[in-house]
Amino acid sequence: MFDRLSSLVIALTLIAIAAIFAALTGGDALSIAIMAVAGAVAAVTVHGALPAALPDAPGAEPATPAPSPVSLLRHPDFAHWVDQEKEPLLGIADNIVTIANDAAIRLLGRHIVGADIRTAIRHPAAAEWLSRIDDNVPLETINLVDFPRPGQRWTLRIAALSGGERIVFLSDRSAIDSADRMRSDFVANASHELRTPLAAILGYVETLQDMNGDADASTRERFLSIIHREAGRMQQLVIDLLSISRVEADRFRRPTATVDLAATVQTTITQLRDSEQLRAKDIVARLGDDIQPMLGDGAQLGQLAHNIISNAMKYGHADTPVTVELTREGRRVRLSVSDEGDGIAPDHLPRLTERFYRVDEARSRSVGGTGLGLAIVKHISERHQGQLDIDSEVGKGTRVSVAFPLLAED
Repeated sequence: MFDRLSSLVIALTLIAIAAIFAALTGGDALSIAIMAVAGAVAAVTVHGALPAALPDAPGAEPATPAPSPVSLLRHPDFAHWVDQEKEPLLGIADNIVTIANDAAIRLLGRHIVGADIRTAIRHPAAAEWLSRIDDNVPLETINLVDFPRPGQRWTLRIAALSGGERIVFLSDRSAIDSADRMRSDFVANASHELRTPLAAILGYVETLQDMNGDADASTRERFLSIIHREAGRMQQLVIDLLSISRVEADRFRRPTATVDLAATVQTTITQLRDSEQLRAKDIVARLGDDIQPMLGDGAQLGQLAHNIISNAMKYGHADTPVTVELTREGRRVRLSVSDEGDGIAPDHLPRLTERFYRVDEARSRSVGGTGLGLAIVKHISERHQGQLDIDSEVGKGTRVSVAFPLLAED
């Protein structure tokens, strides 16, 4: 819109042009004068019709240009959010790390701030991909295998911002990979454990069939005994597989029933003594006369006691005591089972509760172990908030104990 001064200049210019035109066309002095007066009137009219500029409001600040956009990486709220993130997070501008949260500094080191992102994350796959992020390549997720240490895996992804800024996210996938490997190993080991006795059963059955009744009674009896033993191994393995599956399904559900641990352990010992196991007579019970009340699943606690005592009977020396004790430790009660066997080397102790792990493969098979007994014990202990401890000395024996919290007294 024209302002008042501009309109006045335009009107006067029009008057001058009209006067010059009238003079060139031979108009007389009166005509020129009339034209000049008419132009002046028109100029005044135009000038008066235009709106005057509005005065500034009292106290109003003069208009300022709009501020330029603030960098997200430098915004205080962004820095506050970054510090709350548990996984490593980096902010980069022109490939330079400008911000890193505590998790990223713990993972990569404090020196990464101010460094080139390609040297901050020292991994070939990351360096190769980060060198191409300015070429409009798709911002895909990159796997960092054996990063930052062998056997670990992290993923890297980038979110693009304006002005050449980016956010780098790092996620630890090592635990997920470990769980996948454990699941695969579990299936492979379970298949192997089932296949071995099954192959023996099929082999002896085929042998008996080929004899067509020609085998003598003692041979037939021996073959049938082997078939029965291998079938029992398969049955026990299936029972243990179902047990560990149920225990894992219940591990987040705390027991609510009141159980007397002393009575549960005593029942288990009685069942073992009544069984046909050769070493049942070696069990020495020191349970005391006190009731040991706790919140628990009676069936699972009985299975835990059975597994620990059975292991001691299998791996302890014949005609040596298998000692079962219950002792109070403040507001906890400890179930301990000790044997006098060959003991276990220290490097094996941390792995004893892994599924299918065996210190001596041949001996475990000869005594009929499935490799799941202590894994089940560990899961039952965890569900009941128990502390599992395994102490052993080579040549002297092993002690397995679990300390459970007692029920609070009223």
